Amino acid sequence: MLHRRLRQRATFKCASVSRIALVVACAIAPGAAIAQEAASDQQPIQLAALPEDGRDVVRVYADRLESEPGSVAIIGRETIEGMRADHPAEVLNTQPGVNVQMNSGQELLVSIRSPVLTGGAGQGSFLFLENGVPIRAPAQGNVNALFEVHHEIADAIEVVRGPGSVRYGSNAVHGLINIIAPEPDPSRGTQLTLSANTLQRYRADLETHFSEAGVDYFSGLSIVDDAGWRSQSGVDMQKLTFRSKWEGATWNVISSLSGINLNQETAGFAPDYRDEDVARDNPNPEAYRDAWAARANVRFERALSDTSTLTITPFAITQRMIFAQHFLPNGGTEKNGHDSLGVLGRYDFGPDNLRVSIGGDAQWSTGFLTEIQEEPFGFFPGDRRFPVGVHYDYDVDTWTFAAFAEANWQFAPDWSLLAGVRAETHTYDYVTNVPAGINGRFNVPPSREDDFNLLTPKVGVVYSGLENVELYANYARGERAPQASDLYRLQNLQTYEPLDVETLDSFEIGFRGDHNWFGYDVAAYAADKDNFFFRDADGLNVPDGQTEHVGVEAALFGEYDSGLYWNATVSWSDQTYAFNRDVGNNSEDIVDGNRIDTAPEWLADLGVGWRNDRFSIFGWGEYVGEYFTDAANENMYEGHTVFHIRGAYEINDTFETFVMVRNITDERYADRADFAFGNERYFPGEPLNATIGVRVRR
Repeated sequence: MLHRRLRQRATFKCASVSRIALVVACAIAPGAAIAQEAASDQQPIQLAALPEDGRDVVRVYADRLESEPGSVAIIGRETIEGMRADHPAEVLNTQPGVNVQMNSGQELLVSIRSPVLTGGAGQGSFLFLENGVPIRAPAQGNVNALFEVHHEIADAIEVVRGPGSVRYGSNAVHGLINIIAPEPDPSRGTQLTLSANTLQRYRADLETHFSEAGVDYFSGLSIVDDAGWRSQSGVDMQKLTFRSKWEGATWNVISSLSGINLNQETAGFAPDYRDEDVARDNPNPEAYRDAWAARANVRFERALSDTSTLTITPFAITQRMIFAQHFLPNGGTEKNGHDSLGVLGRYDFGPDNLRVSIGGDAQWSTGFLTEIQEEPFGFFPGDRRFPVGVHYDYDVDTWTFAAFAEANWQFAPDWSLLAGVRAETHTYDYVTNVPAGINGRFNVPPSREDDFNLLTPKVGVVYSGLENVELYANYARGERAPQASDLYRLQNLQTYEPLDVETLDSFEIGFRGDHNWFGYDVAAYAADKDNFFFRDADGLNVPDGQTEHVGVEAALFGEYDSGLYWNATVSWSDQTYAFNRDVGNNSEDIVDGNRIDTAPEWLADLGVGWRNDRFSIFGWGEYVGEYFTDAANENMYEGHTVFHIRGAYEINDTFETFVMVRNITDERYADRADFAFGNERYFPGEPLNATIGVRVRR
């Protein structure tokens, strides 16, 4: 009964302000745009897609320059369609320095030039965007938030490796991922894609572009019915994206509405991934995750002169989630949610040799979190650290205000300097709905307010004087205000003092070029992180860690007139703790210089394919090197290599068939290896499986 009540509360506790905001956001576009026919002089920037996309280009709104210091990759439409990724990790892990671990169902953990991070660190160290707009409020993150974006129908996915805080603010510490939905274009018509998988996974994607009364529209719908290859691990998921585009004499307007619903029966950690029967078993058949989210935004763009453009984007977010904490030995049920309103503003101006952007953001959110333990638990008789009942029940209102300025100055032939700075302030108003104090292992802070101020500079230089080659150097600072769970979900060994702002200083050099049949993008970086807040393998919070990160990344690609093409990425990193911690636990004692757990030294991806006008085939392998699974470097996962192949045949201009075989050698491997509470535990990787499907266009 308690479980049912919790689900009901998560479903129906929705602030009316956010519902109203979503309706208003959709209603005001395009009708609120006030003019008749003239496009802005500042068109969306064109960025080259990945090589597999045959040099196609995608339109990324002028939020990013054509050439700037730093590591940016665009995964294009052809790659996204070809991979037919059922999980965002499949397509994202083709990028150097990126290691997204799949857990159970749609659960995941992210790494971009970092270890794979969990808890508040995983929530707040990476920024997830949809068409340049954040999908969550800064303090209300979730490590699984990538399942809330509609990657299945995306026109492009932008991946920024390294801090992106000047332009985007808190949480873009190690990097960001921007899902770019198709822009309405009636010439693209309608496309239906259906597929079935040997692991009983069925999926349908419907996209349509159309025009009505001078307004262009796009709608995309994705439905997944997945029985789950592990016991009692089925997933039902639906995603919807709707966009409209209107161009007038004064304003150009694009509005977007997206939503997702997830109902998942979750398989917990397995004690072994090598034994197929053990891997397929589910030690936590009671585990589940139910979630929904909806977002709306309207992008207003206006040319104020031949050299200046004003862009204003109001947006609204609402989200609810409830799940069983299968990853903790004491179990428990958590529900959380938040509603948010915000606006992004930017003014771009100046001549071609000195482009300047100034802007500001404002965002308000109200969120809640409740954790309840329904069943008694203890590691030994009389263990009172995990009491039955409510552990946490709090509400948090947050306000964020930011201002930034950035200039791109071509100060000499073939030389450009990009410099910027962002100032940001965060205010939290926290109210606990249960008594403050120690409750077994759990520490409930008293109600209070907290404030955090961020200042993030960036400066970089690009030299393009060599034929078809760019050289660059870049410094950037990433900062994040704490997540609400960092501040108000304490353990019994912690005090109530506010946390410091987490800071990452990153230095990077690189070169990139494209010589007709061969291209490359190579970067080397070094970064130091202070005030690192993370949760150790015993579930205890560490508020003041320090880490060091160095690495080299390379993306290589080539294509020949014969139709043969290939691409490869390789990443080496050395990521270490830079402080000491002695807690009397052999697996969680930290010594300065220890490798950070779940941070493989090597990552690689290699693919080779051939295509003509009708047929394509592509095979690739992904390598994850060995990594430690505990902070003391006493336990290790040996790594893995997994191979896949896919092919497609276009019967005519309207009908295409495709097939994909994943894990063609039926490798036994772990998507995630972990050591916690004294035990090795794993999320096993999928066995050999095949997907067949059809795509119809008209």
